[in-house]
Amino acid sequence: MAMTPRLDGKVAVVTGAASGIGLATVARFVEEGARVVAADLREDAGRALEARFPGAVRFARCDVVRLDELKAAIDLAADAFGGLDVLFSNAGAGGLPGGVEAFDAEAWDATHALLVRSVAAGAAYAVPHLKRRGGGSILNTGSIAGLQAGWGPLCYSSAKAAVIHWTRCAAAELAPLGIRVNAICPGFIATGIFGHSLGLSDDDAKRLAHTVAQRSGAANPVGRSGRPEDIAEAAVYLSSDAAGFVTGTHVVVDGGITVGPRHAWDRDAPGPIGQVLGLSRAEIEAMRAANAKR
Repeated sequence: MAMTPRLDGKVAVVTGAASGIGLATVARFVEEGARVVAADLREDAGRALEARFPGAVRFARCDVVRLDELKAAIDLAADAFGGLDVLFSNAGAGGLPGGVEAFDAEAWDATHALLVRSVAAGAAYAVPHLKRRGGGSILNTGSIAGLQAGWGPLCYSSAKAAVIHWTRCAAAELAPLGIRVNAICPGFIATGIFGHSLGLSDDDAKRLAHTVAQRSGAANPVGRSGRPEDIAEAAVYLSSDAAGFVTGTHVVVDGGITVGPRHAWDRDAPGPIGQVLGLSRAEIEAMRAANAKR
């Protein structure tokens, strides 16, 4: 017996929809029966996505920092498809690079407007539509950079931490309305964000993403690179009725890279004792074996 698609009859808005995680999510949402408003800055890519999924996808040209455009994209879901069940606030970029001494007020504000304010504003615009449907799901793209130091620039990391905590607080407020709010925290996912953060063109950013896909597998316990589809699968679950008891949390999709320091999962990596003593793990184990024979 054929299984019913997990998002059958649902309507979603996905921001940052024309590439990377957003693009993969739009494709999976459609495969699972949803109709989608794909919101993105890139007109050509957005129109191509609309043509790829005729009748199931409507493109909305949207810069999420421009709140009028963000609201229009969310309202389009109701105008085009009759309502809204899912908002996935995914649009983002690396923003202000550097650390504490690299602070620049204008760039700091711009980064937080993109990564945090758009999340809060999008939810505010989506909630009236979700209430009319009797509830729904709000998803936000967080990051492991918002959970631990060392995974991204300071400004980006602080913004993603804000998104994760905003998710908790909003979930508490909106739960009585039947609206669930969750975040997805990707690890190293092979997308163009790395290249765009370095100021590369779209083509060069795609080439760099390919390099990330080839090389990043060794950086995590799972042993393969993260793909946009990995995040899309989490988004499908959190948007579906199967996640009806899941709210106010963040789902880490990182291949295990944050489970602990490298020596916790890589047998060839020296642990802290080995680093202090200048001994490899093999040398320490040999010493232990020799001592056990005495």
